[in-house]
Amino acid sequence: MTAPFNFGQLRFLKALTEALFDGADMVISADQVVANICDLFAKVGGTKLDEIRLSLTATELVLGGPFFTEDDVAGRAEKVRDRLQNSQIDLFQDMARLRGIVYACYYGHWQPGLEPGDQDANAANPVHRQIGFTLPKFRQRGTGEIPIEAVHGREIDPAHILDAASLGDEYDVIVLGSGAGGGVAAFNIAAQGYKVLVVEAGPFYPSYAITHHELDMVASLYKHGALQTSTNRDFVVFQGRCVGGSSTINNGICLRVNEPGRTHPDALDVLAKWASIGAPVDAAAFHASYDAVQAKLGIAKIEPRSGRHNGPHLLNGWAAYAAASSDPREQRAVADWFAKNFGPPFTPTACAYCGYCNSGCAYGRRMGIAQTYLPEACRDHGARILPGTKAERIVWQTAIDGRREAEAVKLILPDGSQRLVRARVGVVVACGTIASSKLLDRSDIDGTGYQVSLNVASPVVALMPDGVGGDAWDEDQMASYVDCGDFLLESHFQPPMSMASLMPGWFADHAARMQNFGRVHSAGILFPADRRGRVKDDKLEFRLDTTDDLPVLRRAMATLTKVHFAAGAIECYPAVASGRTVTADMDIDAFFAREIREQDDITLSSSHPHGGNAINESPQYGVVDPRCRVHGTTNVLVTDASVFPSCIRVNAQWTTMAMAQYATGRSDPFR
Repeated sequence: MTAPFNFGQLRFLKALTEALFDGADMVISADQVVANICDLFAKVGGTKLDEIRLSLTATELVLGGPFFTEDDVAGRAEKVRDRLQNSQIDLFQDMARLRGIVYACYYGHWQPGLEPGDQDANAANPVHRQIGFTLPKFRQRGTGEIPIEAVHGREIDPAHILDAASLGDEYDVIVLGSGAGGGVAAFNIAAQGYKVLVVEAGPFYPSYAITHHELDMVASLYKHGALQTSTNRDFVVFQGRCVGGSSTINNGICLRVNEPGRTHPDALDVLAKWASIGAPVDAAAFHASYDAVQAKLGIAKIEPRSGRHNGPHLLNGWAAYAAASSDPREQRAVADWFAKNFGPPFTPTACAYCGYCNSGCAYGRRMGIAQTYLPEACRDHGARILPGTKAERIVWQTAIDGRREAEAVKLILPDGSQRLVRARVGVVVACGTIASSKLLDRSDIDGTGYQVSLNVASPVVALMPDGVGGDAWDEDQMASYVDCGDFLLESHFQPPMSMASLMPGWFADHAARMQNFGRVHSAGILFPADRRGRVKDDKLEFRLDTTDDLPVLRRAMATLTKVHFAAGAIECYPAVASGRTVTADMDIDAFFAREIREQDDITLSSSHPHGGNAINESPQYGVVDPRCRVHGTTNVLVTDASVFPSCIRVNAQWTTMAMAQYATGRSDPFR
């Protein structure tokens, strides 16, 4: 494996690591952290590696060039504090995000063993010991608890995975993308008797190949190693890049739009909004599509025991906060446990709540696309899957009526060679909002990639009194939510590497917060930023509206912080760039008004990009028609979240699957 960084960059990385741990005890060396960073980026490679090299060079210059490495650690830390932590300059704030990578590669340290992901070799992992974390294999489970053991028999048969040698020259239907939209479409179309090829850009990773080595998993299963950002680097956009797509590495949250009793009664009616902008969807048929997906995946409300610490923290905190509120909107808020495809619950095969959802389920318990729709499509209906392959473009011919008709797809195979594979009946595009927009654009479809929406997330971490609440890391990552109408609050907690990257704070403060790993609880806000972005130069360009979005962001962060205090928190750590601590005696609303003046001032992310190739009856305003067929074509469907005409405001997995079911569940969807 080629070394990702040159000598000067390695020297700077070590100096920066030492500075970021100024005043803190390190149980592994700065050299080991740098080695972990190198391992991560060697696996990620590509344009993201080029970006980080450029960022390292620029950051070193900002911090004083070669003189930075010659300073003592305290002097280096002071420069980082002055020029990165406390800067209001956008470019410097972007550079400051390097801290998250360094901290992730310290707390994500993994000791090599006899096999990949060897938990035995990490039983005494010094970083885990430092923060009081125990790997799943060594946790004690009592009576009535689910054992952390593998469930077998749900995986895709490796015989159904193709390579270049076994790839055919033509198929009836080629499905591009194997995630929530592509997997459902592939199953439905294959079940109608069509010969289906599913093309996936990422690797095939069955559950038994997934480990708890977080750095390895994010490098292998996420697009750009979970470091994909918007063009201005203000948003981290998490997307899966593997067979099963994001359903392989998400928290399994399943919320319908405007579900009575599960959605705030004052929330925007999403389907009515779509109809008002020229994108009518048959509500009864769409909810029937939700039902079909629910039956296939066993979607149900999770067991409280699976979210036993952090889940009740949010629900109890909200109950206490809302009881003292005079705001009618807060009185009408819905607080409940999530429904998930992690079951069926209360069965021996239910979620074992190990806490590693976002780096893949190593136990085959998640009822994701790669454990349901895709295995059945292959086993029962003859579909086949081609991983590690990029769809370059759709090749057209002219139909009898003058419209364009997909004749073939140009593929780039893992070895870099190109192959033209014919589609006798049609093509389904389901690569995700960004990749689908790029593919359609390369295929000469006009108007793609506009009006992209995000459900924007940001965390607030809370320190609890000693002995209160239990170890939040020993449970399901996300368990409960509160729908406040114009934003959601969602409980969440991550294993060490992921938690370190989102934990606010710098230097010894960050280390102290991580060493309280067993005493902190966490939750995040989720609010809709409707049609603010576009796909430009192969990346997402996205800016929040200062009049409409930033006030909601500030209010959501303030509300969540108050909920933490209502639950008994001692202090809170919102993800503001400064890393400042909030205490209960502060004016919390005023704090966020000062700290969040623009989107650069806070850590923002999204796992739910949608839109860009919106449904609309008119080709002037949308890329696909109400049946998800690309306007002006006879046989190309788009079945992923990119067809959503506006922001759906809740987690997108179930709605994406329902949209694919809605588009392809009927007989002969290409007619």
